[in-house]
Amino acid sequence: MTETAQRDKKLRFDDRTLKTIIVPLFWEQLLLLLVGIADTLVISYAGEAAVSGVSLVNQFNTVFIFLFTALASGGAVVVSQYIGRREPERAGESASQLLLFSGVFSVLLAAGVLLGSRSLLGLLFGRVEEDVMAACVTYLRISAYSYPALAVYNAGAALCRSMGKTRVTMNISVIANAINVAGNLIGVFALKAGVAGVAWPSFLSRTFSAAAVTFYCFSGKNEVAYRTAWLCRWNGPLLRKILHIAVPNGIESGIFQLVKVALSSIVALFGTYQIAANGIAQSIWSLAAMCGTVMGTVFITVIGQCMGAGDLPAAESNFKRLMRLTVLLSGIWNAVILALTPLFLRFYALEPETARLVFWLVLLHNIFNAVAYPFSGALGNGLRAAGDVTFTMVVAIASTIGGRFLLSWLFGVVWNMGVMGIALAMCCDWVIRGVLYFRRLRSGKWKEFQVI
Repeated sequence: MTETAQRDKKLRFDDRTLKTIIVPLFWEQLLLLLVGIADTLVISYAGEAAVSGVSLVNQFNTVFIFLFTALASGGAVVVSQYIGRREPERAGESASQLLLFSGVFSVLLAAGVLLGSRSLLGLLFGRVEEDVMAACVTYLRISAYSYPALAVYNAGAALCRSMGKTRVTMNISVIANAINVAGNLIGVFALKAGVAGVAWPSFLSRTFSAAAVTFYCFSGKNEVAYRTAWLCRWNGPLLRKILHIAVPNGIESGIFQLVKVALSSIVALFGTYQIAANGIAQSIWSLAAMCGTVMGTVFITVIGQCMGAGDLPAAESNFKRLMRLTVLLSGIWNAVILALTPLFLRFYALEPETARLVFWLVLLHNIFNAVAYPFSGALGNGLRAAGDVTFTMVVAIASTIGGRFLLSWLFGVVWNMGVMGIALAMCCDWVIRGVLYFRRLRSGKWKEFQVI
């Protein structure tokens, strides 16, 4: 590789280029969170059974969402590396194979859920009241119809983000969420359709997103695009490369979700005001964690392309640069959210003791989310983009179980710290992961892996 070629590859991610990737991702994530809040408010008017049914099923749906996200992340790493190597044909074939596998996988999952929906819900949620179970069944079945659309959208979004075209997914998200919110309002207030009134708009918005992003990804104007010929041929070796990244990521995400369910059982031991405080704090935490989530996607695109180009010095320099940027942005954003927390709390009818606990929970979370999460979250995505997936999986699982879960029991129950102990254990999990990932980065072992 000539010196000029090396310089061109490094300049590809100048400040302006990074801005065009980061800003649309930020607004897309913020919109999703705000629409989620709006959805919750609308659903509350459909009755307590509807609220309970949607809440319970969404816990189950989250597992599938994480599976589709893990699969898309595996595809994004492979596509990014082929783009970095300047092999758009191979990148397009990889993206097409990701779409093919995502479609087949999601259809099979949806069919399984539809066939066993009532038995599955009975196994998961036991003897809930009959009207709640009826709401669960209705919402789950309609949700299952949208699994293929969700998987197809994630595949297309992975391709767009690998190319740095994050404005495309942002624009699609704006329209899709407008469809969702408008549909919820019509379904709940005009049609009085209850759970179905909020489930079908989600189906329609996901179907629109899938169709729009797929249409865009077939466009011949793009550097990398889908092709019908690639969609009609099963390429085993190429799929194995994608699954090599996706499977460890999926296992890690699955265990994380199981631990979250177990932690919910622990939180239930602490009394009403602590449960309420924890629930409200988690909604604010989701907002505060946005920068780390956004930058994790940026790491996959940038590091993936650098590694695909075989430009290790560029990958190393971009690791350092992106880490500095992630810490800076996370620090600013978490400080802003902390400052706004007293304002957020005015929208809730809370006892003073509960409000104080929420503030302390947000304070603890935001401090560690600013200084530790960039290393445990975004940096971990960068290592995965380099192909270092087994190490990140092992560390994440060990830290989630040994750090977050066991320390939650120790701090929260044994030492009687309640939900503050749960939050502290979460922060310890981030610190453990962050230290190990940073040591891995410094060791340079991530340079030894080859994805493509």
